[in-house]
Order: sequence, then structure tokens, then C-alpha cells
Amino acid sequence: MARYIGPVCRLCRREGIKLFLKGERCYTDKCAIERRAYPPGQHGQGRGKKSTEYSLQLREKQKLKRIYGVLERPFRRFFSLAEQKKGVTGENLLTLLERRLDNMVYRMGFATSRSEARQLVRHGHISVNQRRVSIPSYLVDPGDEVQVKEASRKITHIQESVDLAQRRGVPEWLEVNKDSFTGKVRALPTRAQLTLPINEQLIVELYSKV
Repeated sequence: MARYIGPVCRLCRREGIKLFLKGERCYTDKCAIERRAYPPGQHGQGRGKKSTEYSLQLREKQKLKRIYGVLERPFRRFFSLAEQKKGVTGENLLTLLERRLDNMVYRMGFATSRSEARQLVRHGHISVNQRRVSIPSYLVDPGDEVQVKEASRKITHIQESVDLAQRRGVPEWLEVNKDSFTGKVRALPTRAQLTLPINEQLIVELYSKV
């Protein structure tokens, strides 16, 4: 399966919620959900709301995959890791996805979207504990320091992203120094701290049938 390269606003409309895939645009009245709050396509407005148990479970999985920009195979791998860990499988899955480096770069405000953060990581603009890491799925641990490379701090878009993030606020489990373009993972987030509109138990139920 290839990565989706079509209009990302269609994905938000399909799921019926803001997935924040377009960065700052999602916070304005230009957001597609604000303008057309119905599924895309010729028959989007005429679709019925009747849903089966399977379709509800599938939609939750699709929402989570699209929020974090993860394809099916790596998503299954994350789910397998979550099952092997102690605790609640659904919460373990969310925590693992939050630990991805591209997500941390986004959460710290060095990018306005996860796709943009993924590009920064792949292009070598990000280091973890003074070591360059170019793998977006790299899992960050508590205590790790994420930093924008010194040569990359002059990029206008990164500077603007940091300013915008400071106005919106940074999650409490992270610590960000705007001046040095560094961020530290204070702790892993609890489920209560993750305000994602996701019912992860439906995803667990879906994979339990496989």
C-alpha cells in the first residue's frame, strides 16, 4: 500500500472530525470541516448514518492511522508491541504512537503538522541526545532531548512553527526551550492527557477478530 498523496482535507471530512493534517489552516475558518461538514464525494450529503459494529471499529482504526500518518503494516507492528507490554493494550498503542519522533517534533512545535515533522526528520534536521536521527518512527524515551540542528534553526518555517506552537501551548509532558530549539520528554503521557477523539477499545476489538 502506497502512502496517500491526495487532498488531506478529504480524510478529515471522511472521518467527520478535524485530524489536523494541514497545520495552521486547521485552526482557521478555511478548514474543510468548517465549510463542508459531510463526507466527500458525489453522494456525500446523501449517505445514511446506519453503521455496523465492524464499520465503527474500522473507522476508529482509520482515524488513528490518519492522525499519526501511519500505514497498515507499521500500524499492525505497533499494535503487536502494545499487546506484548503490560497494561491496557489500547492505551499502550496510543503511547507508542505518541513516542514516534515525528510526533514529538510536531508536539514540541518545530513543525505545524505531523507530515511536515516527518519531512524534517527524514531530511536530517532533527537530533536526539546530540545524535542525528532520520527515522520518523524512532521511539523517544522519557529524558531524551530532541533538538533542531543548529544550521536548520534559521529556516523561516521552523521559526514560525515554534512561535505558533508557543501561542497554542505545549503538552505538559514535554518541556520546550524556544530559544535553543530543544525539547525534552519529561514523561510519557497518560490516557487522560491525550485528548484524541479516539475509542481505542474498538481498535483492540477489531484486531482481536483477525
